[in-house]
Amino acid sequence: HVQLVESGGGSVQAGGSLRLSCTASGITTDEADMGWYRQRPGNECELVAKLSTAGGTDFPNSEIERFTISQDNAKNTVYLQMNSLKPEDTAVYYCTADSTVNGARNWGQGTQVTVS
Repeated sequence: HVQLVESGGGSVQAGGSLRLSCTASGITTDEADMGWYRQRPGNECELVAKLSTAGGTDFPNSEIERFTISQDNAKNTVYLQMNSLKPEDTAVYYCTADSTVNGARNWGQGTQVTVS
């Protein structure tokens, strides 16, 4: 049974920083493409950043300038460092793990980020 537990969300003023963490169990971060999605109020869920098992990163929007995705395989944890936060970054952030073994996508429960 795969479980992803996010932490690090909260309320911050514009221009501030937060680091989200996602600790996995039932799957190892070195056998999954790890990602962060977010759902802003009234919007669909969107990909923020992805880190592949090969080490490649993907930031489909402009967050590459402000966000960094990384992982610590020894801790089975993936991080999303968010700097220069803007009110439009307010969303529920979800961690995902795409298994390279069976292709299944696993989701965390989400963590709220509020920027004012």
